[in-house]
Amino acid sequence: MTVYRYYTATTLDGFLADEHDSLDWLLSQPTGEQSILPYDDFLAGVGAIVTGRSTYDWVLEHEGVVDGAWIYTQPTFLFTHRPPAERREGVTAVSGAPADFRAALEDAAGGKDVWIVGGGDLAAEFARAGMLDEVFVSIAPVTLGAGRPLLGGAFDLKLLEHGTNGAFLEARFAVRGERGRVEATAP
Repeated sequence: MTVYRYYTATTLDGFLADEHDSLDWLLSQPTGEQSILPYDDFLAGVGAIVTGRSTYDWVLEHEGVVDGAWIYTQPTFLFTHRPPAERREGVTAVSGAPADFRAALEDAAGGKDVWIVGGGDLAAEFARAGMLDEVFVSIAPVTLGAGRPLLGGAFDLKLLEHGTNGAFLEARFAVRGERGRVEATAP
């Protein structure tokens, strides 16, 4: 069964990027050797990737180009209203609701997970469509005061696991649903 996962990092005040879409805050944080979900292990379980346009552009502009290709080898679905000028191998630009692409995403994933790389508004669209099962977040000891929010909406989550990795607090959550639509259950 395909699991939809949002694996990301955030500031302590809940921002993925600053108001200029910069991730400089993230790149300045020390990481350690221990993690509750090491990146390489996580990535090995990913069969398809979903990204928004801001995240896609940032990766390409900063370190995402390897011989002219998107850095990930998995099939990637770029959700955008502005198709990229240059087509990258393995990247399919799409526009519409996540549910419209569920079959294509799961087919591309080949029984593995779908990783929602970013951003927070896109992850929220997937959550509203019932297509976000887990959120794995590394919380950095930095605040920005403004920027792109971690998750664009109100959702109930259930803590599954927590730990640390260098300066980061890590937490893995199950997505229970939109706030106010989830039946009250024991924690």
